[in-house]
Formats: sequence, structure tokens, C-alpha cells
Amino acid sequence: MSPQQFLDEYWQKKPLLIRQAVTDFPELIDLTRLIELAVRDDVESRLIECRDGRWHMEHGPFRPTRFNRLPASDWTVLVQNVNQHVDHVSELLYRFNFLPYTRLDDLMISYAPPGGSVGPHYDSYDVFLLQVGGRKRWQISSDDAGNFVEDAPIRVLKDFQSEQEWVLEHGDMLYLPPKYAHHGVALDPGMTYSIGFRAPKTQEVASRFLEFLGDNLQLDGMLSDPGRAATATPARIDADFVGSIQAMLQQISWDDATVQRFIGEYFTEPKSHVVYEAPDDALDFDDFAEAVAEHGIALDLKSQMLFDAEHIYINGELLECAAEAMSVLQQLANARALPPGDYDDTVLDTLYECYDYGYLHVAG
Repeated sequence: MSPQQFLDEYWQKKPLLIRQAVTDFPELIDLTRLIELAVRDDVESRLIECRDGRWHMEHGPFRPTRFNRLPASDWTVLVQNVNQHVDHVSELLYRFNFLPYTRLDDLMISYAPPGGSVGPHYDSYDVFLLQVGGRKRWQISSDDAGNFVEDAPIRVLKDFQSEQEWVLEHGDMLYLPPKYAHHGVALDPGMTYSIGFRAPKTQEVASRFLEFLGDNLQLDGMLSDPGRAATATPARIDADFVGSIQAMLQQISWDDATVQRFIGEYFTEPKSHVVYEAPDDALDFDDFAEAVAEHGIALDLKSQMLFDAEHIYINGELLECAAEAMSVLQQLANARALPPGDYDDTVLDTLYECYDYGYLHVAG
């Protein structure tokens, strides 16, 4: 199936089960490796248990000893954004680049022993659920109208009626559109790689756009009323004053270029826990140019880079660059890497600035 056929027939329309979708893993992220991530304070993680019919959730970072006290069944540990920390997981995420990076969010890995589950629920975004090791039974339903369990720390559907059911084995993958209810229960110890897509709410986008406008507005004038008459009701908001304020607010406007810049900065903005590390022993410019010529460069796993017709954006910022460098930087944004080569100084100047911030690294 071609990407376009998938988009035409399934994307945001109906589920798709893909047997043996991905089987070529350079290594498997086992529980030990997942715990190594879950104890870090720059990684988002959760532990979900169901004990005596009640749901419990803890947020990381965890102490390693926390996992020694877990029972043999009925729990799940989930680690977000594993693609930001493990190379081959990042490569797997970006196999889905037949969709734009503005929509691609992260790859979460969850591990569960037999009986482990996060309950029947639905997501507000598209998701691919890839089974890696072990087996998991998935039940799905197009009915998302059920009520949620009260007082539960996670959104678990109270009334879930399965319409379809499969057992996924290593390499099998299930695609689900937004708000398609699903319930996965581990049959054997194993992992689910969840490839999630970004779907911000309209309220969030509007609020952030208004913040963006507030940071970038430059309006002239100030409140004045030279023709003001004396009043006997000083607490009243009169119509003339309302008109004056309305005239001020009508100066607020935006065009396509404003929206484009907002999109570039908003959709590359790193999450709050993300930290970029500048190189400990940074190369000077000439040595950096030689290293790029010999090895090429790659974006840091945590970096997000987008472009429009006239601008480059990286990690929530507008990247200042020469027009002559645009085509090469667009190549970098698309491929997330550049091959070895002798690049023009206009390109190297921008690359070196990003290198100095820890946004990219010499490859190899």
C-alpha cells in the first residue's frame, strides 16, 4: 500500500491492522532500558496500575527501586518521546514522514507484563500501535460516547463494547483514527511502540497565537479624549469610552506572513522538559567546517526544524540566515541530516550557530 492510498482510504477514517509491519529492529528496548529512561528528570514517564478494580497512576522521574516492588502482573510503565533519546527509535518515528512534521509528535514506549493495561480509552489524535515483543490483545470500538470512570486518575471508559478484536504479535501494527475507543491487554511481557500525531485543540492554538501577537505587536497612539465633557456618574462606562477602546483594538491585525511565522515557531517549540546541551569541547569554526566536509551533520534527536518559502525555524525560533543558504537548510529540515560536503560559508555560518547551541551535531 502506498502512503497516498493509506491516506485516501484510512487516515482519520477507519482502523487498519498491518501484520508484520516492522520487524527490523537494531535492538529491542527492554524493561531495564526503559527504566533507565524513566528515572531521568528530562524524560516524561508514568506508571499505571489497576489494583482491586481501582486505577492508580504515578508520574516520574522514578527511583530505580520503585520497579522492584511491582507485582507480576497488571501494571504498565510508559515513557514519552523515546525518539529524543534513542537513535534507532528516532529513525523509526521518521519513517512516518509521508505526513508533515507539523503533525508528527512522538514515539512513546510502554512495557507491560501479563494483564498490564491502561484501560479502555480513546485518544484525540491518530496513533499507530506497534507490538514489539510478546503479545497483546486489542479490542476496538467506533463508539466513543461512553462515560469515564469517576475519580480515576486516567480517562478510562466505563461502558466499552468491543466491535473488533485481534491479538498483535511482534511486528504487528494497528492504526486508529482519533476518538476510536481501544483496549489493550498484555498477554505476555512486551512493549507497545505508540507513534502519535499532534492535534492541538483550537482553543490552544488561538490562545498561543494571541500570546504571539502580544509579543510582536507594535501599535501607535494612546488613549486621549480632548473633547471630554464633565460627568455626574463617574463610575459609569460610557459609550464614547467604549468606542475609543474599540478603535484601539481595531488596530490589531495580521496577515498570512504573521500566521506563517507563528506556525514555524509554535510547531517547533520544544516541550518544557527538553534541554539542549552545547558541546563540551566545541570545535572552532574552521575545525567545524572540516568535520562537516568529512562527516556531514545531523540534527539533535530533540530538535525540530521547519521552513516556509522565506524562513527557517528551529526549536521555537526564527533562524536568521542568508538567502543563499535556504535550499541547503531546507534539505536539512526535510532529511534531518546533511551528507559530507564542502558547503558555502553562508551555510556553515548558520550551521555553526546551531551547533554552538546544541541543536545539531557532527555526524558519525
